[in-house]
Amino acid sequence: MNMLSAAQVFRDDLSAMLNARLSVYLINLDRSPERRFRMEARILSRGLEFERVSAVDGRTLSMPLSSFDEVGYRRRHGRRPNPLEIGCYLSHVECARRMLESEADHALILEDDLIFDEDLVATLNAALDECRSWDILRLSSVNRGKKFKLKSLTALRNLSVSLTREKGSGAYVINRRAAQWIAEQLVPMRLPYDLAFDLEHLAGLRGLFIDPQPIRQSAERGSLIQNGLKRFKLPFPRYITVLPWRTFYETSRFLARARRLIHRAD
Repeated sequence: MNMLSAAQVFRDDLSAMLNARLSVYLINLDRSPERRFRMEARILSRGLEFERVSAVDGRTLSMPLSSFDEVGYRRRHGRRPNPLEIGCYLSHVECARRMLESEADHALILEDDLIFDEDLVATLNAALDECRSWDILRLSSVNRGKKFKLKSLTALRNLSVSLTREKGSGAYVINRRAAQWIAEQLVPMRLPYDLAFDLEHLAGLRGLFIDPQPIRQSAERGSLIQNGLKRFKLPFPRYITVLPWRTFYETSRFLARARRLIHRAD
């Protein structure tokens, strides 16, 4: 067996190991087939098995929704409801529910605008070896805040803590405890999904990052949800109700994660 063949066998073995350890869910709108095909090719190129989850299309939603708390959303986020954002939120909740209906102990949740680094599979296997250290493991972010190392995963990647708010929910791994929190406690929606599940500490869950991040979120997502967000903002006086919530969220997050960093313990 030549070196190239041996390397391919090794990669295949890593992929098979990962497929046995977690489920993979790809969130994709039915009206975005081009994104689906690109992401399916990227996932399959890593030898991963996956299930496509037809995303909830915000354009088809009619208010009011039992799964959306509009009053709570306005008070905590200071914006009018964005149907596309609600659809994104409910799609992530659906992935958590599907994981709970399966026998999987862990699930990798993916949006459909991601680029993978070459060592993704090896990194995920290493992270699952340390699964007692986390409930939610973030693999991507649209922020560039500093991450603080807890322990090494591989020669290139670390398990790390972020002390500040992180936006983006493009790629992350959850265990069953986190899935239950998402499916049962994060409904009805009161914040955008990426902000809501960045508050895992309020449920006693442990959230960590892989740093450097092995998955990058492209700019495609902005064209679907982020563009035109200004029209959903409320007048500034109405935004005052957000400040106590934001202060509580930011302070409690910092204290919880700083404690984790100081103790560096499971």
